[in-house]
Formats: sequence, C-alpha cells, structure tokens
Amino acid sequence: MEETDDVNHENDISGVLELFEGTGLSYELTDDSVIFTTADLPDHESPYWDPSHELYAPYDGSNPDFNQNPNKIEEKNIVITVPLHPTAASINEATRLGPIGISRNGVVFFNQYAGPNNQPLTFEVNSFDQGAGHPTGTNMYHYHIEPLSLTEAFGTDAFLGLLADGFPVYGPMENGKVITNDDLDEFHGHIGSTAQFPDGIYHYHITDADPYLNGNGFYGSPGNISQ
Repeated sequence: MEETDDVNHENDISGVLELFEGTGLSYELTDDSVIFTTADLPDHESPYWDPSHELYAPYDGSNPDFNQNPNKIEEKNIVITVPLHPTAASINEATRLGPIGISRNGVVFFNQYAGPNNQPLTFEVNSFDQGAGHPTGTNMYHYHIEPLSLTEAFGTDAFLGLLADGFPVYGPMENGKVITNDDLDEFHGHIGSTAQFPDGIYHYHITDADPYLNGNGFYGSPGNISQ
C-alpha cells in the first residue's frame, strides 16, 4: 500500500536520542542515520536473569498463568541503523521475526508473532516476565507488548523507542485517552503531535490487543538490523 506523510516539514528524530539510556547501549550519527548498538539487557527485575545477578527476582506480576520458559537473559551485540529523517515508504515492507526496533532502555522490540511460524502470542504471552518481556531460544530478551517497566517509569503516554524505520513508538495513552486499534491505521500508528514532536509526526502506539505494536508492516523504510 502506498502512503504519504502529510506533516509538512522534514522529520528529525535527533531530539529523542538523549532519552535512550541502558546498559551496553550506545549510538552514533551519520549524515542521514542513527546507528544503535545494544547489548539488549533489560534494566528491570526478571526471573530470566541468572540467579546471581543483582536484578534476578522471581516472577511477581499479575498473570496467574505465568509459565517461565527455559531461556535466560544473555548479553548480545545488536546493531540497528535507522533513518535520522524518516519518511513514509512508497512500498511498505512487512516486519519479520526478530528485532524490528529498539526501546529507550536498549531492549529490542519484536512484532506480534511467536516463532518460528508466525503464531499468535496466545500461549507465549504466559512466559512474559514482570517487565512484559522474555528471552528467545537464543537468549535474546525482547518485548512484543507494552514494556511495563518503561510505562511505569515514564508514563503510559511516554516515548518508548523507535522502530527500524525511524518512526517513534508511544505508550497506550494519548491526550488522556486510551488508544485502541480502531484509532490507528493498518501499520498501527497515526500522524499527530507528541511531547517530543509538537509539530506532528507519524508514530506508533502500543495497545492491549493484537497486533500490540505493529500491524501489517513498517510505515517508513526500515534500516539495517544485524545481530
């Protein structure tokens, strides 16, 4: 599907870069891109940490059906290059399994499917820890849904990170209203002003229903992701 960005100025995400802070997280700028390098280590308690780690804690969340998977949080070296001036894509690329963006604490975002065959998160959701993330079979920690440690720390309307196309991700509230899927387009976003982009920008929202973070693909053209 073809889309056009009707915000009548050049998008510039450099102003949100100072909000990124996490263990093993860094970024560098080129003329047209931001290159994030992350160790992909959450900054909150989890039963997926090694028991000797200072952030190790048994699950204490609200899901009575929590079922811890056998994997662990492990340091990674993930490099995500995103456009510094994101624009709408003329042809929208589908998201893939694996990292599709980066949260402000350095943990990567995944799409709405469980691997390996794009299964719904119906059962996998029961392995999400108190921060609403979990590790893969290769010990890559990630978020599919609202990262609770971030919205608890910064607010449910807060800037949460960027997808690989450079467009920002926000929490499930906007202007005092809970955002639902009906408020968003097929890519799970819309154009409007935010605290960081008062002149308006296309941005994604995390909601409490599938597809949670991203719908049928990236609104803009994604940069490179290596892991």
